[in-house]
Parts: sequence; C-alpha cells; structure tokens
Amino acid sequence: MIFKDYYKILGLENSRVSSSEIKTAYREQAKIYHPDVNATSNFSEERFKDINEAYRVLSNNSSKRKYDRMWNNHVAKQKIKYEESKRSSGSVFSDFFNLFFGDLRENKIDEEKESKRKTKKVPIKGENVETSIDVSIEDAFYGVNKKISLRTVEGKMKTFNVKIPAGIRNNEKIRLLGQGKTGINGGSNGDLFININIENDSRFQIKGYNLYTDLFLTPWEAALGTRANVVGIDDESNVLIPQGVQSGETVTIPGKGYKDSKGGRGDLIANIKVMVPKKLTDEEKEMFIKLKEISSFNPRNIY
Repeated sequence: MIFKDYYKILGLENSRVSSSEIKTAYREQAKIYHPDVNATSNFSEERFKDINEAYRVLSNNSSKRKYDRMWNNHVAKQKIKYEESKRSSGSVFSDFFNLFFGDLRENKIDEEKESKRKTKKVPIKGENVETSIDVSIEDAFYGVNKKISLRTVEGKMKTFNVKIPAGIRNNEKIRLLGQGKTGINGGSNGDLFININIENDSRFQIKGYNLYTDLFLTPWEAALGTRANVVGIDDESNVLIPQGVQSGETVTIPGKGYKDSKGGRGDLIANIKVMVPKKLTDEEKEMFIKLKEISSFNPRNIY
C-alpha cells in the first residue's frame, strides 16, 4: 500500500490549515487537473482522482485527525515520497483512502444495517391504568380479598382478584403487574394501580392511625360517673367515666386504634354523647320533676 501526502496533492505546505483553505486548494487543483481540461492525459485523470480522494479525507474532521496521526507517526518519519497507488479495476478510491472511510461496499452494507436497525419498531410498554375501590374500616384493618370488574379498552368487562393487606393505609395504592393496557411492538403490558379509599361508617371514623367512636351515656351516668364498655374494632375496653362529664368530651383508650406502619396501633378515642330519653315512664317523670325542684343547677348561668 502506498501512503499519500494529501496536503501535497492539494498544493498545501503542511497540515496547519483551516477547512476553508482546504476547500480553496481543492477547487484550484480540480480546475487544473479536471479531465475535461486534460482529456488526453492519463496522469491528469489519476491526479484528479487523487485530488478528490484527498479532499474527501481532509474535509472530514474525524478522518483528517486520523490521517494526521498516521502521517506524523509513520509516514513523515520515514520520509516516504508520494507515489501513485494502483487502483483495482473499477475502483474510484485507493486502498489508502479506505483506511479512513473503509471499503465503500462494506460501508453501504453497514449503512443498510443501521437503517434497518433505526426503522425497526421499538417495543413500547403499555400505559398504566388507575382506578379506586371503597373498603370498610374493618376490611382494611383485617385484610380482605375483593373482586373488582373493570371495562377494558375493547369494551369488555374483566374481573380482577385483589388482595387487600391488613392495615393498609387510606389512599394507599395496590399495584397489579401487567394488568394495564397492552404493550406496543411486543412491549410489556402496563400495570393496574388500585387506590384504596377507606370509608367511615356508623361505628368508626379513621384519622391517621386513630379510630373515633361514640360513647352514649345517660344523664345520671354523666352526672354521677360510671364505668362503661367502649367497643373497639377488635375488642371491648372498660373505662372509667368521671362524674360531671359533658357531651363532646373524649375518653382515650391507648393502643386500640388502627394499625400503624411500625407494627403498633393508634388510639381509640370515644366521643361522649349524653342522651336524654325521649319517652319517660310516670315514675321517671316524677323523679325528673323532683330533681328540677330541688336542683339549683342552671347551665345557662355558668358564664
């Protein structure tokens, strides 16, 4: 293989030239050795091919750097003179040129492979789907298996078995892998996210890890004080009610609330409600009348 001095071919003294200088030198040399100007000269024809070859290498920043490194490390040190290289039959560029751009036929094959790779359909994961379901406080506390039915994008109903773990938090999401929309071009399916909405009921309300319930007392229990059973979500607690307790006051039972994230429990908070009987027996009525006569208590005069 013959190493070529591409700078000399373009009439440049050294490699310290700009891209615009390379382009100008190429145009000048091309005018001199163009086959139309030198129709009978075989040397001009080969020279014109070398000029085009030199310009192709030096006008490309990547191939120019590669050429400069090779020339400085191997060619210039040995002071090898420029010679014409033999070109294979039908070849436009020399073997030396192929060091920088590769075999043109191989390049074409590589380009075709790259084009096919780019046009190949890329797998895309399907979209996730979100929905929500309502569960009772007790179901959320103990855990439950529920069946939910959703309409697919095709309009068909599909049933899912959902395991709700014990102690799940309000608005926490359950993820069902691969139950979302179908993937594209062989991509994996999306996921189904189910938002858990814990519903309050007539017995309990949930706030954070605490459970709230009502404790109903008679007027005499509130006035005299008593012990009363407060029904929690999983057992009963007997608590002391002090005398004179008022409606709206609370009694807290520690560790009897909802499950927390650390394996413990919140509190059960009982809201006191003093209830007056709507119907009285004659004896009860007489006792209330007697109490009215002997009692000096007037709630409207407490301020």
